Amino acid sequence: MAARRVLITGAARGIGAAVARAFAAAGDTVAVHRRTPAEPDRPDDLLGGGHTVVAGDLADPEAVRTLVDRAAEALGGLDVVVNNAAVYIEHRILDVSYEQWQRAWHDTLAVDLLAPANVSWCAVRHLGRGGRIINVSSRGAYRGEPDHPAYGAAKAALNSMTQSLARALAPKGIAVSAVAPGFVATDLVADLLASPEGDAIRAQSPFNRVATPEEVAAAVLHLASPQAEWSSGAVLDLNGASYFR
Repeated sequence: MAARRVLITGAARGIGAAVARAFAAAGDTVAVHRRTPAEPDRPDDLLGGGHTVVAGDLADPEAVRTLVDRAAEALGGLDVVVNNAAVYIEHRILDVSYEQWQRAWHDTLAVDLLAPANVSWCAVRHLGRGGRIINVSSRGAYRGEPDHPAYGAAKAALNSMTQSLARALAPKGIAVSAVAPGFVATDLVADLLASPEGDAIRAQSPFNRVATPEEVAAAVLHLASPQAEWSSGAVLDLNGASYFR
């Protein structure tokens, strides 16, 4: 299989970084998106040589257009786009002011829903037959997120968008799918998993553990493969049997 040209949003750390490493290990060329160029590490440090960084605020539609076009220019086109970036803002309805409530919804939807929509629109101008768009959703789209309701709502809408685009882009030979992880052991939650709450979190799954970022990355890599075209429109649950729908 020829090397693919891959854009991954939110690839500075966590799931996004694991996805970037997986594509690089498969011989693909990666555009690593970060919010600002000043975020730590160069792509050569993370992935080895030959890759690139694109920076931009995903909440800004014009910045999205610019970063997608820059990624395509740097890589010589695009074959795979992974919409991974997200924000996770706590806003319990009984605990926040009306202004805080509105801000949390505005900021969450801008990055978790509108940004993937805008990235997809821009990327489709560069993707050809065999292209892939893979959205990183969440178990929270189905089971609810009482402390982060805008996040749950955005991910549910992202699943619907995945299915809509799958139907719209199939005639162009572009497949669109999603992964919906449960709890994942990233560096951002290391302290939480090491706290007394960690045992309860692990017990959500009958495997009594949480996912690794590499397990999510492996699923994304499969959905990007030529063999996965018939998975277009699917939302793949990755939650260790912790939630069924």
